[in-house]
Amino acid sequence: MNSVIIAVLIMLLLSLFRVNVVLALITGAVIGGLTGGLNLTETIEVFSGGLGGSAEVALSYALLGGFAVAISSTGLPNVLVDWVLGKVAVNGEGRGKTLSKAFMIFAILLMACMSQNVIPIHIAFIPILIPPLLKIMNELQIDRRLIAAVLTFGLTAPYMLIPAGFGQIFHEILAENMNNSGLAVNMNDIPIAMLIPVGGMAVGLAIAFISYRKNRSYSDISVVDQEKISYRKNDILFGLAAIAAALIVQIVTDSMIIGAVSGLIVLYISGAVKWKEADQLLTDGMKMMAFIGFVMLAAFGFAEVMKATGDVESLVQLAADAVAGNKAMAALLMLVVGLLVTMGIGSSFSTIPIITTIFVPLALELGFSPMATIALVGTAAALGDAGSPASDSTLGPTSGLNADGQHNHIWDTCVPTFLHYNIPLIAFGWIAAMIL
Repeated sequence: MNSVIIAVLIMLLLSLFRVNVVLALITGAVIGGLTGGLNLTETIEVFSGGLGGSAEVALSYALLGGFAVAISSTGLPNVLVDWVLGKVAVNGEGRGKTLSKAFMIFAILLMACMSQNVIPIHIAFIPILIPPLLKIMNELQIDRRLIAAVLTFGLTAPYMLIPAGFGQIFHEILAENMNNSGLAVNMNDIPIAMLIPVGGMAVGLAIAFISYRKNRSYSDISVVDQEKISYRKNDILFGLAAIAAALIVQIVTDSMIIGAVSGLIVLYISGAVKWKEADQLLTDGMKMMAFIGFVMLAAFGFAEVMKATGDVESLVQLAADAVAGNKAMAALLMLVVGLLVTMGIGSSFSTIPIITTIFVPLALELGFSPMATIALVGTAAALGDAGSPASDSTLGPTSGLNADGQHNHIWDTCVPTFLHYNIPLIAFGWIAAMIL
């Protein structure tokens, strides 16, 4: 069996059995490397060499966690909580509570969607916004699996469809690699081709509202020590200024590291964060985001091992050889291969260059139209971004929703998002390939 399939299946099975995701990725990488023809020493060397590729990402998330906790210490998130509590009726059933839930969920969905295109900060808003809102979610008895589904939709669907922010990057990578593979692509055609697959994600989101409509109780565990929170007006203003500085600098420099440091500098210089407490706050924040950092490190190592075996290309070629001129079967196998590759690598952006070299010539040979080919490749790349234990589209939601230790990354984020998005994406991506 192909080593990529073996490695991904082992990683997913171990994760489902609640083995730590980092250990699952390392184990999958080692077994995949050995199965793919590498010896143990070569596998370890390749895995270790791949860790450097995610060092910047890991440091970014660590600093982001420190910045989030520092912002919390100013009292700004609690002011937000108090404001939202004043807007929603948390005591009572019926229409009032339903409207309160709708208000909360719509606000989170809007922010998640904006984070990809309007204000391209990706998951940076989650550790700042979500932990303080857990108190309200508990009051409203909102199932956090629904919030995970809402966040993952907002982190994935907009970049697939809208050519702005991260969407612009995704569309450019897609067009460039398809052009290099022999199919000239007009950037204006990509949103049209991706409309049906994204419609599948919208259907999945609608189903998630049904799946997780029932109340779910959580313990009311305080995320931030209320006694240490300052509600001074100046601290609130400096907290807002720090967030603005972090966002502006990140957008200008395209660096989460520089953005987070800029926000921290504003908090330190202004006195909103006391110097004697700064080190502890930063350490606590880094601990909060350390999980994401280590998972991203392991995911990059996993990806490097899979590439070194050469079986990623073999898997793509195997799918191409298996279709025997059958367009319907070819479309389905392309999507499944995209799912397997992205589930292991954790990034749709990194999957595109791997699959286009085979998928584009195959699609042209089988008579797929340019629009259908765009839909196939774009959907195949995006598949797995939702549901992968190593994707920041799932790690981000978990970092916020598990701030009080009551949200499991695999069973409360990855499994729900996999079921509600990857299955509809395969179905609607296949439909798009058949009718476009």
